[in-house]
Amino acid sequence: EHAAIFEAVHGSAPDIAGKGIANPCALLLAAADMLDHLGMVDKGTRLRNAIREAMANDHDHVTPDLGGKGNTQSFGEAIAKRVTG
Repeated sequence: EHAAIFEAVHGSAPDIAGKGIANPCALLLAAADMLDHLGMVDKGTRLRNAIREAMANDHDHVTPDLGGKGNTQSFGEAIAKRVTG
């Protein structure tokens, strides 16, 4: 009731460490849940929508696990552009 934890639950993925191909969605979706919990539902929704839009429209920027040609940074930048734009 007085505390909450928001995290992307997955392994450390040592096989892709340092390669810049990690998909940032799990971490960002946990952040969206945190925003909802803090009463900033509009911001959580905005982040979720930005993730969906980037996945649907920025194929060259999404990570290879989603069939894209991008990397962690390019995917994050595509999402950030949509959150702020």
